Amino acid sequence: RREIHNMKVLVLSCATGGGHNACGAGIAEALTDCGHVADFMPNYLALHGKLVDRAVCGAYVKSVKACPAVFRGVYHIGRAVSTFNHNINIKSPVYYANAGMAGHLAEVIEKGHYDAIVMPHLYPVETITWMKRNGYRLPLTVAVATDYTSIPFWEETDSDYYVIPHEDCVEDFVRRGIDRDKLIPLGIPAPRDYTANDKRTANDTCSDILVMGGSMGAGRMSQIVGELRGGLIKNGMPACSITAVCGNNEKLHARMLESYGNDRHINVLGYVNNVYDYMNKCDVIFTKPGGLTATQSAIMRIPAVFMEPLSDCEKANSGLFVRHGMAIAPKRENLVDEGMALISSWSRRQQMIEAQKRCIKGNCGMELVHIIEELCR
Repeated sequence: RREIHNMKVLVLSCATGGGHNACGAGIAEALTDCGHVADFMPNYLALHGKLVDRAVCGAYVKSVKACPAVFRGVYHIGRAVSTFNHNINIKSPVYYANAGMAGHLAEVIEKGHYDAIVMPHLYPVETITWMKRNGYRLPLTVAVATDYTSIPFWEETDSDYYVIPHEDCVEDFVRRGIDRDKLIPLGIPAPRDYTANDKRTANDTCSDILVMGGSMGAGRMSQIVGELRGGLIKNGMPACSITAVCGNNEKLHARMLESYGNDRHINVLGYVNNVYDYMNKCDVIFTKPGGLTATQSAIMRIPAVFMEPLSDCEKANSGLFVRHGMAIAPKRENLVDEGMALISSWSRRQQMIEAQKRCIKGNCGMELVHIIEELCR
């Protein structure tokens, strides 16, 4: 077996939401920490031009911010098209759109002399699939799923391996058409700041609650923060502080500052680069169940209350976490009441932390690097 010393790995992602790029950053950091060279490209579509990247990613972000119901509808349509196409063995428009990236990616690969390509986003996996089927020479290719389910169009791709978040997801990916022998149920790599805190225990009383809507500030955050503040006062916890992170949603940020800017117990923030610091000090987190946010909160052993999911993939994320006792996902009308029950119960929060320790590892980025080393030998 040849020894692997200084691998050179290309990490490709897209900014449709912050999770894919956070995962890519975590993979690149793990590669670098292990002495390898990582070329991280967080704006993969920019290879075709900045206008293309802005148009595609911008449309995605705007749909989530402005009209979540439309986003959910598009996701449902995508799932239906994906299933229909797979059953009759034809490719989707998503596949052919990304096939147009092949020439640009081939040039990058030729210049880079990479040992492997790692992709925490569907789009580059679609491109390398087209390249494989059209005779391009490629290094080892590894796709990384950032949700706890097989999202639409994964089944039409052909990566050498697929890193998936959990053992429970294997049958879902197989049922959707991915070869079982290609699946590596490892976890979702996160940036190195999000390290496992296995010594964490629940505080006797909560002093800090974090409310997040992902990088896009999605969900009914303003209403939830108001109801949560009322619940804390009603339950004799008026000194408990709430930090609300609005992400890139400037309208939400302005609206919440107007509503809560004078309340010294509510800290309203826009986009922050150090969200880890806010997660690290909170006792309970209210968040939408994005794959990365859910994983990061579990890695850091934070009791979690999931808000309304934006899509079926977030619904699947929520379902797995709830089944394993790592979070609760109340219906919208019960969200604050059930959240307050968790906040008020030391034993329930401690049980949730222990479940997170059992189910979610904090070092899977490093494990992925070691797997790539073995596969490249």
